[in-house]
Amino acid sequence: MKKLAVLLFTTLIGATAQAAEYKIDTKGAHAFVQFRIKHLGYSWLYGRFDKFDGSFVYDEAKPEASSIQVTVDTTSLNSNHAERDKHLRGEDFLNVAKFPTATFKSTSFEPNGDGKALLKGDLTLHGVTKPITIDVEEIGGGKDPWGGYRQGFTGKTEFKLKDFGIDYDLGPASQTVEMILDVEGIRQ
Repeated sequence: MKKLAVLLFTTLIGATAQAAEYKIDTKGAHAFVQFRIKHLGYSWLYGRFDKFDGSFVYDEAKPEASSIQVTVDTTSLNSNHAERDKHLRGEDFLNVAKFPTATFKSTSFEPNGDGKALLKGDLTLHGVTKPITIDVEEIGGGKDPWGGYRQGFTGKTEFKLKDFGIDYDLGPASQTVEMILDVEGIRQ
C-alpha cells in the first residue's frame, strides 16, 4: 500500500511538473487583443486594447489541462481615431467609467490534435458574463535568445454586442464583433 501511495505521488508530481505557467508578454508587446466590426456594413473598423495582462498554463503532453485568464483595461481602447474612441468608451458602447475592465477565464481546452483547439470560457464585458468559444491555433514554442522559453497562440471568436448589454444600433451588419487574440507567453 505504501509503495502504491509513493508511486501515485511520484506520478502526480511528474504529471504536474510538465505543465508550465506562462506570463503573457505585454511588456515586450508580443501579444495583442484586437477587434473588428463592420461599420454600417460598408467597411471594417479595426481596433485594439493597448493595456491587458494575463497568464496561461500549458502542457504540451496534456494540452487538455491548459487554462488561461486575461484582464483587459477597456479604457485603453484604440481605434486610431480620438473622437470615435471617446464614443466607443462612452455609455453607448463600453461605458468604461462604470466597467473599466473586461475579463476572460477559461473553463476548458479541447485540442483537435493538429495544433488547433477550442478554448471555452467566461467573458465578462460591460458587466455581463457569458460563455464564449475561441478557435485557437498553436503558433509554436521554444527557447528565446535571453535564456527563457516562450509559447505562442492565435485565436479568433465573435459575439453579438447585445449579448453583453451593448445595444447601440448601427444597423444589422454592425451587431457582431470579431476578436483576434495573439498571445506569446514567457514561461515562469
